[in-house]
Amino acid sequence: MSVTPQFESGSFQGGAGGVHIARRQSPRRNGRWHELAVWWREIDKVLLSIVAALMMAGVIGVAAGSAASAQRLSTAETTLSDLHFFWMHLAFLSVGIAVMLAVSLLPRESARRFAILLAAGMFVLLVAVPFVGAEVNGARRWIRLGFGFQPSEFYKPAFTILCAWIISWRVRDPQLPVMILSGAVLGLSCLFLMLQPDFGTAMLLCGVWFVLMVTVGLPLQRVGWGAGGIVALVVGAYFFYDNARHRIDAFLGGSEAYSQVDLANKTLTNGGWFGRGLWMGERKNILPEAHTDYILSVIGEEFGLVAVAGIAMLFCALVVRVLWRLSREDDLFTLLSGTGLAALLGGQAFINMAVNLQLFPSKGMTLPLISYGGSSMIALCLTVGLLLAVTRRNPYLTRDGLPIGHRR
Repeated sequence: MSVTPQFESGSFQGGAGGVHIARRQSPRRNGRWHELAVWWREIDKVLLSIVAALMMAGVIGVAAGSAASAQRLSTAETTLSDLHFFWMHLAFLSVGIAVMLAVSLLPRESARRFAILLAAGMFVLLVAVPFVGAEVNGARRWIRLGFGFQPSEFYKPAFTILCAWIISWRVRDPQLPVMILSGAVLGLSCLFLMLQPDFGTAMLLCGVWFVLMVTVGLPLQRVGWGAGGIVALVVGAYFFYDNARHRIDAFLGGSEAYSQVDLANKTLTNGGWFGRGLWMGERKNILPEAHTDYILSVIGEEFGLVAVAGIAMLFCALVVRVLWRLSREDDLFTLLSGTGLAALLGGQAFINMAVNLQLFPSKGMTLPLISYGGSSMIALCLTVGLLLAVTRRNPYLTRDGLPIGHRR
């Protein structure tokens, strides 16, 4: 004889075999855990580890530069604590990590649709920014909606996915003018970016577009025309665009703006190979934007050139890992979107490092996942989330889609 009273959490069964408690689980809960298990199986854990290492380096770097920036930005009315930007960085990073993980959970097709919708929304805001945006440091790049954010930061990864999608139409019909269509999107994007002005982001998008063109294997003649167009854009910007001309002249002529780049380079090398130690740097106290644009110089002064080289190697490892992962892909959209997002992150890191090393004019561009930032940090985490989503791959499938156990 058995007694089986029912409970909300399960059932109690008694008998000669002993006591057994059977718990019920809702299909919704089982589905959620199944989705997480699939995500963990398919996600690129090596890429995720590299991203985590960069984020940790950023936390340490912002902690090193927070006091210098807080003292420079304090006023008679408001005194910022030495760790003000450090605590703010942790808050923004927490939000960014949540966004990154949420986006990386999306299936590849859902991630594509989301990015295309985001591109449409951010483009509308790009058009509106020159007219209704808030002006900060002489540039009108911010939208204030109770909180401030830069539409251009979120537009960069969305633009990359959008262009990859347009170019992937070539698989359906090789005669489609994908270069003209994607180039038109690029041209309109650069137009409204330069009205802000944001010449650095415009050039970064041009670089990403060029990488996509090379990746898709268009004839060299067409690629050459595209490269020539980008060069013409830079030359035209110098002669007809005051912001670009002033930055280039400042870099070549050694004016006040150039002195910031010079100071950043001297700060970076002031720590020697192994640095002066955490909070022991001196030049960082007179370095503008020590927690954002020039955080690499702060890291160099306090932790040495070895730490700077380590960060550079992490970014190289990120790009190489993505390209290695994509080398086994047959889907053109996946190949293009992953390559473009890797080029976006790697290109922005390269530009920031080149500025800190006195090789490029000042661009006002953060070091991805390391510099302090609100909208920029969240947008970069969104970029990584999209990259993780499009590079997800079932490890039990081979290139031709057959399970490993079916291979001979």
